[in-house]
Amino acid sequence: MKTKISILLVLVLLLSFPVLAQEKTKKELKAERELQKQKEIEALIDSKNFVFEAQKATPQGGRFLNLDYNTYFLKFNEVKTTCDLPFFGRAYNVAYGGDGGIKFEGVPENIKIEKNKKNYIVRATVKGKNDVYNLLFSIFFNGNATLSVNSNNRAAISYDGEIEAPKAEEKKQ
Repeated sequence: MKTKISILLVLVLLLSFPVLAQEKTKKELKAERELQKQKEIEALIDSKNFVFEAQKATPQGGRFLNLDYNTYFLKFNEVKTTCDLPFFGRAYNVAYGGDGGIKFEGVPENIKIEKNKKNYIVRATVKGKNDVYNLLFSIFFNGNATLSVNSNNRAAISYDGEIEAPKAEEKKQ
């Protein structure tokens, strides 16, 4: 009888302890999400294939402008880079009747990637149809990014936004 009571007592004691070792705190969950995001960003940069979506523009000597509709982008790829960004600022030599934005397609050259403590620096040069564009990305581990565009025919401008993986294009049937 004493053994049954002692076994029962041991079982009650074991079951009364909460199982805290399996639960994660909010800080641990947040740290895991940040680490996962950092790995995704690192994979995008290593593949040299990502999309920058501009949310704000800051022209040289001007205040920042919020960009609506998330329609402004720069698709960066080793093979072909496509850009459609608005331009605010001084243009030195632009074709008459142009739309005024920074739009080009080209193959990036001189791609250089540096990893710092808090971000990546990606530099590239793209020759468009009528101009040469020097691109400078500052990409943070959380996906936020800054893009500075310098060209021969326009004043410098920078954009704030985010980078993400390119969306898979649906095949038309």
